[in-house]
Amino acid sequence: MTHSPQTMSAGLLTGHGGLDKLRVVDDAPVPRPGPDDVLIRVYAAGVNNTDINTRTGWYSKSVTGATDGHEDDRETEGRAADATWSGKPLEFPRIQGADCYGEIVAQGADVPRNRLGETVLVRTLMRAPVRFRPFECWTFGSECDGGFAQYTAAPHGDTFTVDSPLGAAELGAIPCAYSTAEGMLVRAGVGAGDRVLVTGASGGVGSAAVELARLRGAHVTAVTSARKTQAVRDLGANACLLREKPLLDQADKGAFTVVVDLVGGNTFSELPDLLARGGRYVTAGAIGGPLVSLDLRSLYLKDLSLFGCVSQEDIVFENIIAYANAGDIRPRIAAEYALTDIQKAQEAFLAKNFIGKIVLRP
Repeated sequence: MTHSPQTMSAGLLTGHGGLDKLRVVDDAPVPRPGPDDVLIRVYAAGVNNTDINTRTGWYSKSVTGATDGHEDDRETEGRAADATWSGKPLEFPRIQGADCYGEIVAQGADVPRNRLGETVLVRTLMRAPVRFRPFECWTFGSECDGGFAQYTAAPHGDTFTVDSPLGAAELGAIPCAYSTAEGMLVRAGVGAGDRVLVTGASGGVGSAAVELARLRGAHVTAVTSARKTQAVRDLGANACLLREKPLLDQADKGAFTVVVDLVGGNTFSELPDLLARGGRYVTAGAIGGPLVSLDLRSLYLKDLSLFGCVSQEDIVFENIIAYANAGDIRPRIAAEYALTDIQKAQEAFLAKNFIGKIVLRP
């Protein structure tokens, strides 16, 4: 391990609740990498829905409504017991940040090669802490400290070298959103010839899904608001449906072979009818609400397959690194904020008046 500062600036989550639970300090201890870890100087870290959901405790089964992000202590009371990806209580203070792009500045004694100076992306759904067991993951910025700091530590096996023409902000926007989207496409077997419908297409994961599905040769229809239609087309969507109108008024029944759903809520009831026989529905989010209505006859009479996606096969992040290195993907950056403005960055994120990603620069 080489010399590094003893303290750093970091965004601390001090408890479940509103934006007041986020506090930026300049005297947080720099993490010391374990034998199999690397220490990373963080250059950029995107803001994601999971950062909001973890802060508010939205993953708790006690929550039945859409994501909000402005809940106070009274509203989040009682959520702590199962308010994380793993379903176990969060440890506070926690440095959030599911994304991280940076440079390795120190490494543990058992890291197998000299990795100092490598520029890297950290896999959000880490595999090393759960010994690469299937359908298990350890989430960066939730089960352990993440990228909202000047330095962070991560297992070397979950830290991938990147040599890309993309800029720092673009790279910092990739890990969570793009691996989530790619994980869904891999699980649903999306390929050339598929007709894919993507809900929530202007957000980080949705815009990544549009881009990645087109990269796979699929025909992509995006669901978005009227004012974002052209921008979503610019991301690669072949066509758009307006979320302000019933989807079945805008598309034929059975029009799609795959639905990539990030919204859930009231929109969900239309989606089985939009799928062709043998179609695949895949979800990794429910920003419109987690509780939905499903007519089981639509499921079994049409031989539909439903996939829930959290854990990711190893190939998912390997694909993302390959795409980034080749310049095949390019996240749209809506805004960059200094780490000290983390509350403002999350306010802007919650306003949803943007397309793509908001990034923090520690």
